[in-house]
Amino acid sequence: MANALVLGAGGITGIAWQLGLLIGLRDGGVDLTDADLIVGTSAGSVTGTLIAAGIDPVDGAKLEARMGADDPPIHPDWARGAEVFALLSDETRDPAQIRVRVGELALAADVGAEEPYVASLSRRLPPGDWPARRLIVTAVSAESGEPVAWDRESNVPLHRAVAASCAVPCIFPAVTIDGVRYVDGGVRSGTNADLAEGAERVVVLAPLAPVRMRGAPAAELDALRQGSAVSLLAPDAAVLAALGPNVLDATRWEPAIEAAIEQGRRLAGEVAAVWLR
Repeated sequence: MANALVLGAGGITGIAWQLGLLIGLRDGGVDLTDADLIVGTSAGSVTGTLIAAGIDPVDGAKLEARMGADDPPIHPDWARGAEVFALLSDETRDPAQIRVRVGELALAADVGAEEPYVASLSRRLPPGDWPARRLIVTAVSAESGEPVAWDRESNVPLHRAVAASCAVPCIFPAVTIDGVRYVDGGVRSGTNADLAEGAERVVVLAPLAPVRMRGAPAAELDALRQGSAVSLLAPDAAVLAALGPNVLDATRWEPAIEAAIEQGRRLAGEVAAVWLR
């Protein structure tokens, strides 16, 4: 396997940044959409599904980011959510124990019905099931804390896999697949970049790298670098200003895309040194 594109967690603004960055990089002569493998976590599972399905990033950027009358209301459990955030920022506890506790909190939170959430996300994705291009979508069992990595061989409906990967604990409901409830793949890692092991060249787009401890785990990337050429891309200061502090703020969609396009153009030479080597 030659090239792998890893798309990390980052909410609605993270999707916008990833799409804009892909556009800007292509403007600069580097097309990451031809990756042999795409790994998508949370926001990255949406971007990855669009790209793997052959949707041009320019068209993907037209995605309906804002919630409308056909979408269910969001009722976050902020108290439990604060505990989730604290757990995911705790470097002293065992990651497996953290995932179990986060799952417990997610299942206890009353954040609305599962199926309307799945339907709302699904209508923003390309129709059909898994694309021919190899795509991995990550999630975490809310019941056991075990991480999962689904692909087209997993016999899991793609839209449910993406909904599970995006199910931020205590904000969106856990998603049931084969009788098991799952939450956001970012509970394990903001990138899950280790799933790209074996690729000669890996580019990681990590929206949360500058602002979250698990946004792009250093140990995970260091291990990947033992056998692969790796480029880690994260929002710079100008882009962070465009993204704003709330990753679910859909009003930032257009500014995030515009700032990301400019960043992509600036980074094209750096990325080409890895992707086109």
